[in-house]
Amino acid sequence: PDIYVNYGSTINLTCTIRHSPEPPAYIFWYYSRQESNSSSGYPSTKGPVRVVSYDSERGGVSIITDKGDVTTSRLLITNALRSDEGRYSCSPSNADMATVRVHVLSG
Repeated sequence: PDIYVNYGSTINLTCTIRHSPEPPAYIFWYYSRQESNSSSGYPSTKGPVRVVSYDSERGGVSIITDKGDVTTSRLLITNALRSDEGRYSCSPSNADMATVRVHVLSG
């Protein structure tokens, strides 16, 4: 799926794990930039896939995880920039990865 956010707003991504025998031991968030003009007409990833970190040079990144019968992990990125565009993936230790493409709209 694709998510569109306005430049300067907050990117709020939520990963929900249900019907799991136990909460995941960990949940990693991954990010890869995307190239807007590829030969196929679809965005393609560019550069390495990396783990999203709170202590990135960019700042304004937080991850909040609540474990229980239903486990949720929220990735919040304040003051969205065009450089924040790309694919974000939630990867729990005991479930399949889920990926979303984020687009930052200027204006």
